[in-house]
Amino acid sequence: MIDFMLNGQRRQCAVSPDTSVLELLRETLGHTGTKEGCASGDCGACTVAIGERDADGRIRYHSANGCITPAHQLHGRHLVTVEGLAEDDALHPAQAAMVACHGSQCGFCTPGIVMSLFTLHEAQRGGDTQALAPLTPQRLEAALGGNLCRCTGYRPIRDAALTMTEYPEARPQWLDAAAPESTAPLAEEPFAQPTSLTELIALRRRHPEARLVAGATDLWLEVTQRLTHFASLIDVTRVAELNAIEETTLDDSRRGWWIGAAVTYSRLEPLLETHYEAFAHLLHRLGSAQIRNRGTLGGNIANASPIGDTPPVLLALDSRLWLAGPDGERELPLEAFFLDYKRTALREGETIRAVFLPRPDPARRLKVWKLSKRREDDISAVLGAFAWRVEDGVLRDVRLAFGGMAATPRRAARAEAALEGQAPTLEAFRAARKALGEEFQPMSDVRGSADYRRLSAANLLERLRLSIAQDDTDTPREVMLHAYAH
Repeated sequence: MIDFMLNGQRRQCAVSPDTSVLELLRETLGHTGTKEGCASGDCGACTVAIGERDADGRIRYHSANGCITPAHQLHGRHLVTVEGLAEDDALHPAQAAMVACHGSQCGFCTPGIVMSLFTLHEAQRGGDTQALAPLTPQRLEAALGGNLCRCTGYRPIRDAALTMTEYPEARPQWLDAAAPESTAPLAEEPFAQPTSLTELIALRRRHPEARLVAGATDLWLEVTQRLTHFASLIDVTRVAELNAIEETTLDDSRRGWWIGAAVTYSRLEPLLETHYEAFAHLLHRLGSAQIRNRGTLGGNIANASPIGDTPPVLLALDSRLWLAGPDGERELPLEAFFLDYKRTALREGETIRAVFLPRPDPARRLKVWKLSKRREDDISAVLGAFAWRVEDGVLRDVRLAFGGMAATPRRAARAEAALEGQAPTLEAFRAARKALGEEFQPMSDVRGSADYRRLSAANLLERLRLSIAQDDTDTPREVMLHAYAH
């Protein structure tokens, strides 16, 4: 039995482990304003807002795709849908702006767009002053990047977003109300919500058949696309140790942060924007705001997909994993974690506790480039992550990692060896591209042929050479492009 708030009203519902928020709303609670479009977290028609208390005691709302969000994760939280925004017939600013700017035509995607605008408006309010923060083009793009509309051309939707602050602040008071006080974490099967690592390990020992779930941004596709039935689930999103970000020192030369496996991309963004700009930029290519609000770093690694976006970057940064299980805890280089397609070094009952992100070395550089059919909210065809430093005119500590080029995310060891200790010349990179072609045999699929992947990976190495040349000589961009074309 889950206990939560829906548009200011307390609800208690019995749900099966594989019930989504969208299914609960439409089929059980009769709230049909939330639509199903793709059932895979791509279109945004099912966008809802989920609220929970932050460290300051305030209710913070984030957007989420209802189609791939497990309903049991609503327990003890707030759920807001498009039906709940108007207060005494006064439209919320997000709704009023959409009406005034003619932001809806067929209307199917409109509820999801309104909910994305609602969470954007809530984020703008921020702070205790309740003053609306300026809306930059980057924030607007990030907020609406996960909502597809085939009718309006987006201009009126953009206009609505930019003019929300001009409408009366008709905001339901219950948005700041407390969640049900009796909502202790779920502790009984068929799903459980442990709050400590000790509880999690004990649950896994008793129920080895249970699937682990965090953001569900990939797991839930087994339900919506493959019609898989989950008999039992263990939700790791409330395990304290898995939600921590702790600065630490591994040894005299390695300082950094242990990032809990259940930390979402959205929570990770501020740290990356401060210390790893290239990594932070990748997150905006990884998925929509709805996905980044739910997806976790640990989940992206444990999923062991050859086209996961974060593993190549972490491989280039020489990251490590902190694993915990019934036999204790251990550390493992990320490079040793991926064994084969969807196979990892996790032992029975073991889970990823945290990921070590090293503090950047001022002498080292990082470049990350993702190739995909769409610029945003799309899966990689090829992803390259490159770390290096230049010492006395030669390359040192070269790390070249790729996704989409093998059965696992993998470093290009031969290409690294071809560049290590060499000046970043055309000849050195020609040897690296030759070595790259010899050590990877990518597959062909709907995202790209094997030939396309080989050529693209080689071109990314050439792009790296030109980038290093630009850093060293301030080569004009048009000269770089001319060299790249040849």
